[in-house]
Amino acid sequence: MLPPLRFTPIPKPRPWGASRLAALGKPTIQGSPVGETWEVADLPDSIADGQSVVDGGTFHGMTMRGLRASHGRALLGIATPAPDGGFPLLVKFLDAADNLSLQVHPDAGYAASHPDAHLKTEAWIVVDCDPGARVYRGIRTATTRDEFAAALAAGRALDHIESFAVAPGDCIYLPSGVCHALGAGILAAEVQTPSDTTFRVWDWDRNDPKRPLHLEQAWQCMKFGRAQDDGTPGFVPFAAARRHEAAGIVTRRLCRSAFFSIELLDAERDARIPVAETGVPEIWMTLAGSSRWTTTSGTVDAPAGTTVLRPAHVEPGSISIAAGSRVLRTTCASHLDRAM
Repeated sequence: MLPPLRFTPIPKPRPWGASRLAALGKPTIQGSPVGETWEVADLPDSIADGQSVVDGGTFHGMTMRGLRASHGRALLGIATPAPDGGFPLLVKFLDAADNLSLQVHPDAGYAASHPDAHLKTEAWIVVDCDPGARVYRGIRTATTRDEFAAALAAGRALDHIESFAVAPGDCIYLPSGVCHALGAGILAAEVQTPSDTTFRVWDWDRNDPKRPLHLEQAWQCMKFGRAQDDGTPGFVPFAAARRHEAAGIVTRRLCRSAFFSIELLDAERDARIPVAETGVPEIWMTLAGSSRWTTTSGTVDAPAGTTVLRPAHVEPGSISIAAGSRVLRTTCASHLDRAM
C-alpha cells in the first residue's frame, strides 16, 4: 500500500501566463509569467521538467518514474497505463491572461505513425474567470475542410469556431483532433492524457516568430463535422451537471471519457470521507477551502491549490473536507470501464 502523495508543482513559463497561480502558492519564475503548473506528470526524458517529484512523507524526493518502478502495482492497480507504461494522466493548473492559440492535438492515427507525437485528449474545468471569459471549442458542424482552409488564409478562423461563455465549475471536454483555444481571463484545472504535443492552427495574428504555426501537422489531425463527437458531451455547464448529495457533500459528474472520469465535490458542511482501496488511482485537486488526508502513516494537508494523488492501493484512513470547500476528483480509466 501507498500513502496519499503530494508532488512539487512544476512551473512552466508561457507568454500568455497571468498571476492567479502565485495566489495559490505556486512557484514563480524570475522574469517570466507562469502559465501552467504541472501537478502530476510522468513524461519521457525528452520533455523538459516532465517528472513530478514527491513532496513530503516516506517517499520525499522520489520521481514519479521511480515510484512507479518500485511500487507500480500499488500506484496503478488495474488502471490502463500510458502507451510507454507511465502514469496515464498529466494534470495541470492553467492561468491565462491572454487568449491561447487555436490548436489541435494528435489523434491515435497520427500518433501511431509519428513516434515523437502522443495522443492528447483533455478536459478543462473552470476554477475562476473574469466576467465574459470564453472558451473556443470545435469547428462548426456545417463547415467543410475547404471552407475552414479558406477562412484561415483570410484571417477569419473564428467565423467557423464555436465559443462558449464560461463560469466556475464548467467543464470543457476536448478529444484529440478537435480545434480549441482557452480564452483570456480563465484559471482552469486541466486533466489530459500524458502528452506535450500541440499543433498551432492560428495564433490571433500575433505573428510571433517564437510561436510558429504547425499547419502541415494540424491538417493531418483536425476533425470536422460529426467526427468531432466521440460520445462524451463537449461542454457541461456547472448548473446542468448531474448532481448527487450525501453526507454533506454535493457531487457533480462533469465528464466521463475513455481516459478519465471527473467529478466536482462541494462540501456544504464539514465532512469526512473514508479512504479505502479501489484498484485505480485518483487525483484530488483542492480548488477552494481545505482538506486533510489522514491515513496509517500520517497526514497530508491540502489547502486550496494543492493536488493529492490517491494511489490505487492506498493506506486506509479518511479525508476531512472543510465546509465551503471545493475539490475536483479525477479517476483514471481501467479495462473494467470498457467492459461495462
